[in-house]
Amino acid sequence: MPEEEKFEIISFYKFVHLNNLEKFQLIIKKYLIDNRLKGTIILSPEGINGTISGKYGFINEFNNFIYNIFSFNDFDVSNISETNSIPFERPKVKIKKEVVPIEKKIITRKGKHIFPQDWNKFIQKDDVVVIDIRKPFEHKIGTFDGAINPNVNNFREFQGYFDKFIKKNKKKLAIFCTGGIRCEKASDYLKDKGVEEVYQLQGGILNYINNIPEEKSLWKGECYVFDKRVAVKHKSNPGSYSMCYGCRMPINNNDKQSEQFIEGIACPYCYDKSSEEQKKRFAMRQFNKTKDKEHSTYDK
Repeated sequence: MPEEEKFEIISFYKFVHLNNLEKFQLIIKKYLIDNRLKGTIILSPEGINGTISGKYGFINEFNNFIYNIFSFNDFDVSNISETNSIPFERPKVKIKKEVVPIEKKIITRKGKHIFPQDWNKFIQKDDVVVIDIRKPFEHKIGTFDGAINPNVNNFREFQGYFDKFIKKNKKKLAIFCTGGIRCEKASDYLKDKGVEEVYQLQGGILNYINNIPEEKSLWKGECYVFDKRVAVKHKSNPGSYSMCYGCRMPINNNDKQSEQFIEGIACPYCYDKSSEEQKKRFAMRQFNKTKDKEHSTYDK
């Protein structure tokens, strides 16, 4: 049997002042296409943020390409994992006002960073409160023991949440997110509000589950990721969730047992929210998808 082909994924960000974004957008898009890399890269005046995938061994060359065109020496954070297939449809390079929308641009990182090896000991201290700043559905899939989730669906809403929270909180804050970039924004906001004792997990959950052995881990569940894998476990092994193509929510095996689950059309989260017209449109999309798959199998 032929050896199974290997692929790599790198997620990264760098806060740095960038100009001429349209020019760099074209240069990077051409590089991704020429090198058969897929994923999404966001460019903004405050920096770069992205996740891309390609054949095993592409990362060093890609990193040097980015470092050279933007004249910096490294990313603030990068997380690397292996995969059996490329979990993206196509290469995308987008220009946005911010790398994460919170209506507050930053250039330098102000937060205090806790490395995964020190995270367990830190978050178990009595004078530390742990906050999961991701969205509620991400928190539901997996989180750290005892972590608070603000239960807001828009990252901009965290400003209002933290404004109320810091008035009554006297403890140190330990915050975390998927790869760390949302925490950078949150830390910057909190610092400007006068909160000095805010600490964030360096490299986010992905860095933690890739470096801390599962038997020593305080992470419970799986980590939602923004690609076809949907969720990953320790060492970035594939998780148990899939995606509802009706509402784009992650669903597990229990959700699929529901009478409201119709593959490619609806799930318990959206069945009562989507219109009959939408269901018909989704059903046609699913039919075409199944037909294309059958033709592809037949052609082989």
